Order: sequence, then structure tokens, then C-alpha cells
Amino acid sequence: MVDVGSLIITATFFIIFGIFLFYDFFRSGEKWGFFAYIAAVIPANMLWYIGINVLIAYIVLFMLWNFCLVRDLMYVYRRDKDYDDIILFLGLAILVHVVLCAILPAPQVNPSMQENTEAWAYFYFPAIYDASNNVQTWVDTTLLMGFRAAATLTIFLAIWPMIIDIKESEERISLLALIIIDAIFILPFLWLAYIWVGPIGFPLTFLFCVILLIVLLMLTREK
Repeated sequence: MVDVGSLIITATFFIIFGIFLFYDFFRSGEKWGFFAYIAAVIPANMLWYIGINVLIAYIVLFMLWNFCLVRDLMYVYRRDKDYDDIILFLGLAILVHVVLCAILPAPQVNPSMQENTEAWAYFYFPAIYDASNNVQTWVDTTLLMGFRAAATLTIFLAIWPMIIDIKESEERISLLALIIIDAIFILPFLWLAYIWVGPIGFPLTFLFCVILLIVLLMLTREK
């Protein structure tokens, strides 16, 4: 059973996230609002730490990131075309989360967090599929769909400004540059394919990359 103190601490972390999310309301023109991406990692992992279903914690994490991305795409990117900072802080937040996935479930910290997870080297992530590529019995199908949808939306929102930048660019972009841009998204696509179809998702990753390359080629065909 979750104790009151843990709930208060978790709620406090959510409030801190809200401060960064709406930081422009307090002081406009500063970049501290981008720290909302990193601040989102703490309350989501705190939910996992206090015993909440790991998929719920991940859904919360991705939804908080989606709030940040929608905010920045509507206000920051539309105003300043400042895409680099968005991706930089999202990347840092992902890195912080991955590091916490090794530290928090460690035997010296909270080994109970290892429940319903599998170890990838030193990092613990949700164990959605078994060795036969079937969904694990502990997985609630509704939560799984929410997890998949939230993660897919995060990747889509992160890619969208890049596509707009390429479309509106007045410079000619070489095929090699497009291939490099496409290769950057191999890891996100690989992970996205895994959460949708499991370990057999590698061909789906290849399909995602080819589709993205076709989209990039179509956007730059007249340049």
C-alpha cells in the first residue's frame, strides 16, 4: 500500500513539472521552460518507485512529454522555429530516464521495481513479451494500448517539426543528408516496432525508415 508521504512527494514533483511547463506564464522569454522535459521524468519514475504499474508510469511519462511537445510546437516552434532546443532537452530527458532505469531498480535501491521488467544490460524496461513473442500475462491490454499510443504520439510530435523544416528549407538537401536524417530515427523506430509487435519487429523498423525516406524525398523533390 502506498503511504501518504510518498503520494505527497510524488504530487510535489508533478507541481514542479507544472511550473516548468507553464514557465512562460511566470517569466516569458527565458528557456527554463524546456526543463519541463527533464522534470517530467521525476514524477513518472516516482510512480514506478512507489509501486504503481510500470506501464502506467510509462504512460504518464510519455503524456507529460507530449504536453511539452504540444506546448513547444504551438508556441516556441511557431514563434522562433527553434527546433534544436526541443530535441536537445527531449534527448536529455530520455537519457536521464534511461539512467534512472539502471539506478532505481538496483538491488541496493528498490529491487521491487524489477517486477514485470526485463534487464537489458543494467537497465530495466517493461517486459511486455515472452520468449514466444506473446504478450505477458501481467500486461493489461488497455494499458498496453495506451502505452503504445502515447509512445507513438511522442515520436510523431518529435519528428513533425523536422519534416516542416525540410519542407520549408530554401536550400537543396542532398540524398546523403536525407539518408543520415533517416538513420537518426532508426533507434526510435526500432523501439516503436518492438512495443507494437515484439522482438520480431525489425522488419517493421525497416519499413518505417523506408516510409520516412520516401516522405523526405517527396518533400525535397523540387529543391
